[in-house]
Order: sequence, then C-alpha cells, then structure tokens
Amino acid sequence: MGEVIAAAKVKSITVYPIKSCRGISVPHAPVTPTGFRWDRQWMVVNANGRMYTQRVEPKLALVEIELPSEAFSDNWEPSSNSYMVIRAPGMDLLKVSLSKPRTVVDHVSVWQWSGSALDEGADAAEWFSKYIGKASRLVRFDSASQTRSTDPNFARGYKTMFSDQFPFLLISQESLDALNNILKEPIPIDRFRPNILVEGCKPFSEDLWKEIKIDTLTFCGVRLCSRCKIPTIDQQTTIASPEPTETLKEFRSDKILLPNKKPQGQVFMGQHLVWKDCNGGGSSKVVRLGDPVCVLHQLSSTAEAAA
Repeated sequence: MGEVIAAAKVKSITVYPIKSCRGISVPHAPVTPTGFRWDRQWMVVNANGRMYTQRVEPKLALVEIELPSEAFSDNWEPSSNSYMVIRAPGMDLLKVSLSKPRTVVDHVSVWQWSGSALDEGADAAEWFSKYIGKASRLVRFDSASQTRSTDPNFARGYKTMFSDQFPFLLISQESLDALNNILKEPIPIDRFRPNILVEGCKPFSEDLWKEIKIDTLTFCGVRLCSRCKIPTIDQQTTIASPEPTETLKEFRSDKILLPNKKPQGQVFMGQHLVWKDCNGGGSSKVVRLGDPVCVLHQLSSTAEAAA
C-alpha cells in the first residue's frame, strides 16, 4: 500500500459543553468514545425533563461557556475548585462545579432516548429558569449509569451523550465557502456547529469520507448531517431567516442527492463521525489544530453517503 497523502488539515476545533449553547474554540481536545471531552455533557431541560434547544429557545445561542483551559489536556481531572462558568446577556455569572453532582433526576429525555441524569442543583435551575422565562433545570449526562447508543442503522456499537445523533460532526471550510459564494449574505461556520472544521480539500469532498485518519486516530463517516432549523438562526442576534436552508435546497437536498428515494425535505451539510479505534489504538488521543486529515476509504458518490 502506497503512502496516504493528507487530503486536508484541521482548521478549528469546537466543543459545546451545554447542548444548544455557544461552543468553545480550543487548540486541542481529548477524544472519547462519546465525542470530544465535555461535548454536550450538559443539557437544559424543561419541567418534564425534556431537552431545550435553539429550535424552540433561540436565546440559548447567547449563553457563553468557559471551562478551565487545562480541562482540554489529556487525562486532566477536575478538583473541587474546578468550575464551568456560564454567562448570558442581562444575567449574573453562574458557576457550576465540574466535580459531579450527587442528585439524580429521572425521566430526562433527548429525542427518542430517556433515562436519568445528574441534576446541577437549585442555583443553576433558577438561573436558566430566569433566563429562558420558563421552568428549567441544568442536567449532566451520567455516564456511570447511562448509555445512549447511536442509531444502529448507521453506527452500531457506538454511543454519545446529549448530541443530536452522533459523537462528532466534521465540515470543510471549502464547503462553507462554496455555500457563501451563492448566498446573498455570507454566514459564519457557527451556524452549522461542527466539532471539526478542516481545510485544504474540495467543496463537499467530506461527503464521501468513509474512513479517515486525523493524525493517528481513525474515524468513520457514518451519515451526512441532515440540517434542522438551527443553521437559520443568527448565533449573535438569535434572529432566524429562511437562509441558508432555502439555498441548500437548490443543490444539497435529498431530492437532488438521493434521486432514487422518496424526498423528505432534508438538506445536508457536514459529515457525522464516530471514533473507530475508541477501544484502543492511536498513541495520542487528542486532536490538535493543524493535524493532517488522511482519507483511508471514500465512497463513489454522495448518494451513497447520504443514504
């Protein structure tokens, strides 16, 4: 087998500790079987334990999260003085201990999954209730007692925390550039909330990446990302518009990319990934800015990838 040439390199890494809230851009991030460490480990829920997302509560886009910089070092463990700091317009600063809470709350649900989670307590509940204007609680995924499996039709044997479907989402800068060349008003990458932004490849080439290596770690592309309402929400103002969904319908819809299937009105942007060697392999379990991205196996057509 000949030398595998890098198809791209990692341009940015983003971790989203609280589902649907603002992400943290980091120079490196430890990889775990459920995604980057800290990614979607927390979620805001309503009085019935059901998830809140920007689809219904766009104000979540303005909630900023800060973690200790050392939290993204491999093998770092929090102490009793380690906190997640949460800010939002018009709100006092909220500090949440990274040492796990002890209270368990049942009947927490995200999409089709339901189970128990760790409750972050009265102060966090009061803060989010005041900010959203509805009864809310902040909960943390309880990996010690709970498992949330990925869709076995696409990634059997893998798991995630509170992300929508799969542990990782990758998009290329070139795909965003191609979209922005068509849009009347260009949009930033934060609309699509990827974990990994790569650069140096052709637009939408990530559609075809079935197996890639980022430095020493092997990832599998499992499904194109079908986009919901969130990319239409300006992450700085929370104002929604028809774009980019209307433009994506013109060249990234299931009707176009999946001509042999009944259209369901979906549009696609980005590739979901799972970490293939999560049970071993790879000398370093950290993805870093500038890491080479090598394609080990790719599909022949986008239709195959979106199926």
